[in-house]
Amino acid sequence: MRGVTPTTAIGPRGSKPKRILSTRNIVVYGVLTVAAVYWVIPLYVMIVTSLKGLPEIRMGNIFAPPLQITFEPWVKAWDSACTGLSCEGLKVGFWNSVKILIPSTFISIAIASVNGYALSFWKFKGSEVFFTLLLLGAFIPYQVIIYPLVILLRELGLFASLGGIVLIHTVFGMPILTLLFRNYFASVPMELFKAARVDGAGFWRIFLQILLPMSLPIFVVALILQITGIWNDFFFGVIYAGTLNFPMTVQLNNIVNTTQGVKEYNVNMAATLLTGLLPLVVYFISGKLFVRGIAAGAVKG
Repeated sequence: MRGVTPTTAIGPRGSKPKRILSTRNIVVYGVLTVAAVYWVIPLYVMIVTSLKGLPEIRMGNIFAPPLQITFEPWVKAWDSACTGLSCEGLKVGFWNSVKILIPSTFISIAIASVNGYALSFWKFKGSEVFFTLLLLGAFIPYQVIIYPLVILLRELGLFASLGGIVLIHTVFGMPILTLLFRNYFASVPMELFKAARVDGAGFWRIFLQILLPMSLPIFVVALILQITGIWNDFFFGVIYAGTLNFPMTVQLNNIVNTTQGVKEYNVNMAATLLTGLLPLVVYFISGKLFVRGIAAGAVKG
């Protein structure tokens, strides 16, 4: 018929279907599976060993699930395991770690966030030199400054005290945290800062009312880094905390390395799991925000 355009054949649309068993997928998933097994097997052995009695452990099959589940090793690790001269379990070290962790984490993050904000938007004369010196502190080997810090804390009257170990963790956490906050705030559009200045906002108003509400991801990154680093610390705890303030990691070492009596591997495994439980829980709860904070500029220069 006149005026009718012939219909053209329409081919298949959409992306080309991908093969599930391609070489690329096999290699990628194979490597990921091997890595996952590598990390999961030790955790599995620790869990099943902590749920076995000593007679079953002596049978020698570390991979076999427990024939009879018992939580006595967990109770003993928490309440009555010997951590030196004291046999009060890990509960004392747990509360010591909490007393060290909370002030060290929040003070260091509070100071570092303000430092990063100031170095990003309120540059002053010599700010780059100050930032370089601050970062230098993050790369000084801890072994170099053990004795000077002992003398400093002694002169301040803080050696072998809770305040002393909190001060140590606060100071050592600030360089890397300042770098993270500075890089994150540097990714914020400068126009936003200038508009706030035009509206009459000052230093603290811009920080508290504009930047803080949009900085949750980087605060989660800093929180996870500090919780993991401080909770897992053994080096500073054994040197500066004092015997009355030993954190959980130091008491775990005393339990595992004890040479008196029978070697209770189930108690050792339960104590190890109890010690690492808090960082694992924190990471699993806020893991998505951690990745989001890194991707949003936590490691951008």
